[in-house]
Amino acid sequence: MSYVLDPSKPNAARIYDYLLGGKENFAADRAAAEQLLRALPDAARIARANRAFLAAAVRQVAGYGIEQYVDIGAGLPTSPNVHECARAAVPGARVTYVDNDPVVVTHARALLAADDGVSVVSSDARDYQAILSALDLGGTIDLSRPVGVLLVSVLHFMADNDADALVAAFRDRMAPGSYLVLSAGCRDDSSAPIGEQIQSAYGSGTLLSGRTAAEIAAYFGDFELVPPGVVPVTEWPVEVPGAQQPPPLAPATPAVLAGIGRKRP
Repeated sequence: MSYVLDPSKPNAARIYDYLLGGKENFAADRAAAEQLLRALPDAARIARANRAFLAAAVRQVAGYGIEQYVDIGAGLPTSPNVHECARAAVPGARVTYVDNDPVVVTHARALLAADDGVSVVSSDARDYQAILSALDLGGTIDLSRPVGVLLVSVLHFMADNDADALVAAFRDRMAPGSYLVLSAGCRDDSSAPIGEQIQSAYGSGTLLSGRTAAEIAAYFGDFELVPPGVVPVTEWPVEVPGAQQPPPLAPATPAVLAGIGRKRP
């Protein structure tokens, strides 16, 4: 599955970059992000919370001694990156970033060219067989040993069957003692009108499919959930010295749920 760069069409990774305050985006991405913010004023806060969850989760999993990571749907490089977070606890940690956006892949390869412990795989997240084959052949990741697999804010851009197949394939291949780090958009009937506005912001070329809380929890299968379990990403415990508790989200704001699961021995 290939992806062709078209700067005139908004892209989820570049919209996310704009919401995080990044500069690697085009006019179409900025316009889409502003439309998204009109529909969902808390979008930037949710994006920042999601990024904070990613960093905190990687630091936490690295604290358990996990030395290798696969970041699927990695998006544009944003410091601290996964390898930076992991290496704060495990200096020799190895990371493979996976994305299908040529802008993401080009930036990541240029940034990480001199780092033998980091690799980049150009692949669509739906093509899990290609990803697994690339990991087996790449030499950076050894799936026979515990690994941290990151699926952060990517599954809601996939159809149900594609997302289910991707997560199931990795759960099956991950060695006992591995960790699954995941966040995904949550929907319910009350958020449907806002969901339509959000879909409009991303454009018809981007699939946007939220899951129920039960469906998101089911992604972890029989993995053991790490406390606090599957919770809104804005409520995930991220220690920021001196930071004040942010105000609650608007009542109708759709949630992004996040969690960490461990594959039992």
